Amino acid sequence: MMTHSNDQPFPAPSPAHPIAVVILAAGKGTRMKSDLHKVLHPIAGRPMLLHLVASAAALHPAKTVVVTGAGREQVEAAVAPLGISTALQAEQLGTGHAVAQARDALAGFDGDVLILYGDVPLVTAATMQRMIDRLHGDDSPAVVVLGFRPANPGAYGRVIADAAGRMDRIVEYKDASEAERAVTLCNSGLMAVRSTDLFALLDRLGNDNAAGEYYLTDIVELAAAAGRSSAVIETGADEVAGVNSRGELAGVEASWQATRRAQAMVDGATLIAPDTVWFSHDTQLGRDVVIEPNVVFGPGARIADGATIHAFSHVEGATVGKGANVGPFARLRPGAELHADAKVGNFVEIKKAIIGEGAKVSHLTYIGDADIGAGANIGAGTITCNYDGYFKYRTVVGEGAFIGSNSALVAPVTIGAGAIVAAGSVVTQDVEADALALVRPPQISKQGWAARFREKMIARKAAR
Repeated sequence: MMTHSNDQPFPAPSPAHPIAVVILAAGKGTRMKSDLHKVLHPIAGRPMLLHLVASAAALHPAKTVVVTGAGREQVEAAVAPLGISTALQAEQLGTGHAVAQARDALAGFDGDVLILYGDVPLVTAATMQRMIDRLHGDDSPAVVVLGFRPANPGAYGRVIADAAGRMDRIVEYKDASEAERAVTLCNSGLMAVRSTDLFALLDRLGNDNAAGEYYLTDIVELAAAAGRSSAVIETGADEVAGVNSRGELAGVEASWQATRRAQAMVDGATLIAPDTVWFSHDTQLGRDVVIEPNVVFGPGARIADGATIHAFSHVEGATVGKGANVGPFARLRPGAELHADAKVGNFVEIKKAIIGEGAKVSHLTYIGDADIGAGANIGAGTITCNYDGYFKYRTVVGEGAFIGSNSALVAPVTIGAGAIVAAGSVVTQDVEADALALVRPPQISKQGWAARFREKMIARKAAR
């Protein structure tokens, strides 16, 4: 199997140039109109903030600090399992003030600092590395800024630089002249700065501007005043798209999905209608996989070589083996495991169940907490009755067994290898290998009963 991710590993940084990452996540995110913190809204099933953390982790940072503010409890809970430090910005006094709150968390650190934004989740590790590499260029810039050229520059801050990328300053739109607003190179907000420069520059920041805030961008001008040059490198607008509203969240999701679909096809998967397929951040696809229209992958889906996922299927937390077939209209829930050449057909739900090699669960069936042996056949309408309201129980179906349509297998129960369960049976006891289980009342036929019933009902209706 193979996987695609933006967070590809990079060689560990030289001990002489360790990296620290500061992620700003203190904003209130009021435009999201949500009880969930803005940076925790998911893209491809993973919170935006954790996308960024994963990409940065590929650079092996010595320290990662997330600056929190409103809703800090949610953010702290999200990063605590990763061992990431947090720093509180109690008052929202601007981006420069926000970065300054990481001072204590970075005490004693001597290296390069990457400044990122929790609501700008798609920045790749490769771009972060380019920023670090530029910081150590021959001209040794004081600050490296990541710029971009959007189709509509709008109210973005403008990067004032020469053709070689040597920067003069960054000016916020509200403070810019008409000539400066005509510049198309915009500031993403992301920066790389040496720790020895960063806090010295932050200490000199003022807030004499239209917003009365301490702008991080002003450190470029402060460095220039001290005779130090800064530099800008560029990336595409999609990579630095920010999320401040539900509409922008949908736009970033669409951008991520488009990139992932393209990569899936480059890597050897066939997507019949790419725009209708939705991947999770960790979806794994093998070669020669075929994905039909309107398929959704939740977290934890692994699809082996040569498998086919038919239209309108949902796969989450499940493993699909080599050459297996799923759907259409199938749902594989967490813990589903299909071995090679297994088939799960239309309107079938599988949960915490192993479907053995070549086994068939073709239609209208629920299989939960079960082991289905190789070559077994599960008839239409079969269900495993796995839950009594308090506990879950397991069903075992042996190799080559045949379960007739509309059967109920009441767990815990074992159907032996090669056994046959007659259609319409309710099986509550184990069935021996190669046995026939016929669990249904005898059929009774009453001659002429239907005709007499009809005559009686017609007469009754006529009398009304």
